[in-house]
Amino acid sequence: MRFKAWGLVFCILCSALVAAAAGAQNFPERPVALIVPWSPGGGTDVAMRALAEATGKHLGQRLIVENRPGAAGTIGPAWMARNAKPDGYVVSQMPITVFRLPHTTKTDFDPLSDFTWIINLTGYTFGVVIRADSPWKTWQEFIAYARANPGKLSYGTPGTGTSLHITMEDIAAREGVKLLHVPFKGNAEATAALLGGHIMASADSTGWAELIDAGKLRLLVTWGAQRTKRWPNVPTLKELGYGIVSVSPYGIAGPRGMDAKVVRVLHDAFKKGMEEPAFQKILERLDQQENFYMNSEDYARYAKKTFEEEKLYVDRMGLKQ
Repeated sequence: MRFKAWGLVFCILCSALVAAAAGAQNFPERPVALIVPWSPGGGTDVAMRALAEATGKHLGQRLIVENRPGAAGTIGPAWMARNAKPDGYVVSQMPITVFRLPHTTKTDFDPLSDFTWIINLTGYTFGVVIRADSPWKTWQEFIAYARANPGKLSYGTPGTGTSLHITMEDIAAREGVKLLHVPFKGNAEATAALLGGHIMASADSTGWAELIDAGKLRLLVTWGAQRTKRWPNVPTLKELGYGIVSVSPYGIAGPRGMDAKVVRVLHDAFKKGMEEPAFQKILERLDQQENFYMNSEDYARYAKKTFEEEKLYVDRMGLKQ
């Protein structure tokens, strides 16, 4: 009887392996969920919806965007790590905070063991915006007000622990000023609060681009290595003397344990989706970086390297809670 039992177990395992192999071979047979860990209407949401549509043409199935905002963009990836099967039907946009947050606080995910890295896509252009009717015309005037009014100048970001929050606090420390940080779940909420007069500034990616061009918001500074193509008259933090360049590459990952064939199918479809003119037009509209593409192997190595670098940064900045 013991041998019969082991034989039954063996048969079940073989059947499961055969089924899994067949599933990978025929992937995808239904739509794929793309988690966007930010609120609807922001820059990331706009870009990811455009990418989903462009990628679907090459994947042969629709990509359906699911917004799961919160915890500086880590709620969505964490949910995927806990709940999604490694069959390729649930993937997520991966912000840089997934590498940082585990070093600052306790999390229920491990960036190095809980994800399968599929493709790195692009990166944000960051900047600080204010309402067009604000009294400050330049970044220097903005900082002068903060110095004269400690703790009164409020600014929003997409969350505590994001690159935007940390860089703003780094600037405040260098300038010897105290700012009032107000965290939101995404660009859309922060921009609405700024337009409504609930906060005085917003440090975020370029979801506010059209409002700048429409004259409703004023861009004081950008954070890249050089001035942007879209707003060439706006200075960078680097040229203002801070020596800070803050860019934030992001990509797509799935839960751990994905079949290599499924990863390759998804990578190739996303890569072709990236090259679609419609998606490139969105990147240009958002003035996002275009040179951060990495294949699955390079992205996995980047994840390990970035996780280690973020620990050093967190330790240096004293950010561990």
